[in-house]
Amino acid sequence: MKNVSLADVDHVERAVLPIGTDYAPGHLLDWHEHRRAQFLYGATGVMVVDTADGSWTVPPERALLIPAATRHRVRMLQVSTRSLYIEPTAVPWWPATCTVVDVPPLLRELLLAAVEFEAGYDLSGREGHIAALLLHEIAALAPLPFHIGVPASPDLSALCRGYLADPDVTVTNAAWAARTAMSERAFTRRFRRETGESPAGWRARARLLAALPLLRSASVTEVAGRLRYASPAAFTAAFTRAFGAPPSRFHRSSP
Repeated sequence: MKNVSLADVDHVERAVLPIGTDYAPGHLLDWHEHRRAQFLYGATGVMVVDTADGSWTVPPERALLIPAATRHRVRMLQVSTRSLYIEPTAVPWWPATCTVVDVPPLLRELLLAAVEFEAGYDLSGREGHIAALLLHEIAALAPLPFHIGVPASPDLSALCRGYLADPDVTVTNAAWAARTAMSERAFTRRFRRETGESPAGWRARARLLAALPLLRSASVTEVAGRLRYASPAAFTAAFTRAFGAPPSRFHRSSP
C-alpha cells in the first residue's frame, strides 16, 4: 500500500500493515499517536521525531521503532517512508521507548517488497511469510545512539526544544539559568537531575544531532563551520565519539 491513511486500513485483521508514503520537503506530521506499534523507515532523507521525553534524529536508511500509543510528531526532510504498523500483541518484545536502528540490506528489500502488498494480503503465501520474516529481522536489530532526552518540566523542556530547533554555541549555563530565574548552580543541579547530564554536555550532543540533516547537502567542513566547531577535525572527532562513525559516513554523496 502506498500513500494511504492508516485510519483507512487499521481495521484489517493483519498483524503487520506495510504502508509507503512520500512527503513534501519539510513536511511536519504534527502530534499524533497510533494504536499499533510503528516501524518508521526513511528510505530517503532525514526524520526528526519528538515525543514528550526526547528527540530522535533518524538518518537515511535507518528506522525508528515507535511503541504503540506513543504521542509523537515527525519532521520530514526530503523523506519517503516505508512503515510497518504492527499489532502490539504480535511484538511483546518491542522496546518501551522510541529506538533508532540500522536497516540492513535484507530488511530493506523486505520492506520495499511489503509496501506493494494489498491490505488483506494472503497470510498463507509469500506475502504472509515476508511479513513474519520482517518481525524476525526487526527483533534482531541493535539500538543506535541518535537520541537526546528532554526534561519533563515545562520551563526546561522549552529551553531544550528551542535549542534543538536552533543550536547556538554562544548559549551559556548562566543565560539558561537567568531564563528560569535560578542561580547557575541551582539550575545546573536541577538540569542534571532531570536529564542525567550537565547543560553543557546536553547542548554539545544536541549540536551533533543537528549535524545529521545538514550533512545531507553540505560537506563536513561546511557543517563544522555552521555549528562553530574549531576545525573540521574537532567536529569529526566529537561526532565519531558520540555516534560511532565519522560524519563523512552520513554525507549525501557517501556510499
